[in-house]
Amino acid sequence: MHMRFTDVRVPKENMILGEGRGFEVAQGRLGPGRIHHCMRSLGLAEAALKLMCERSLTREAFGRPLAKLGGNVDIIAQARIEIEMTRLLCLKAAWLMDHEGTDAAQPFISMIKVAAPNMALKIIDDAMQMHGGIGISQDTPLVTWYGHQRTLRFADGPDAVHRMVIARRELNQYR
Repeated sequence: MHMRFTDVRVPKENMILGEGRGFEVAQGRLGPGRIHHCMRSLGLAEAALKLMCERSLTREAFGRPLAKLGGNVDIIAQARIEIEMTRLLCLKAAWLMDHEGTDAAQPFISMIKVAAPNMALKIIDDAMQMHGGIGISQDTPLVTWYGHQRTLRFADGPDAVHRMVIARRELNQYR
């Protein structure tokens, strides 16, 4: 959707923080929203891991449960590790937002905004693989979840923008 505002004036008494500070106001509201999106990504990753584990224990191939074939146990273990690492990064971003403010939290919000959807996409993809053909059908929620997480990588700014923010902060420490 496109909106065009022509000749719009906001009375001074209605301005938040003052003229020229609209981006600052928007950024202050985006942080909590981004953290919320990342918490939802964590929830989807948990749900995908649950489906993957159930499938690996109930589906057999070559006379054995999928959990006993190939590297499937490694895939499941890695999914749990990734979820927990991402959960801690999300918690740190939220804690910093609450206790030290938007500026201190900003690089961590960018980190979690990149990390959470990518982590969820990987786990959902692994769950789709574990399900075989049914994993890419409408018989499971996995395809829909995958689409939502892929879209989230663009919402509130693409990964490349957030990586730029992270790198800029990191490099400033050494200048």
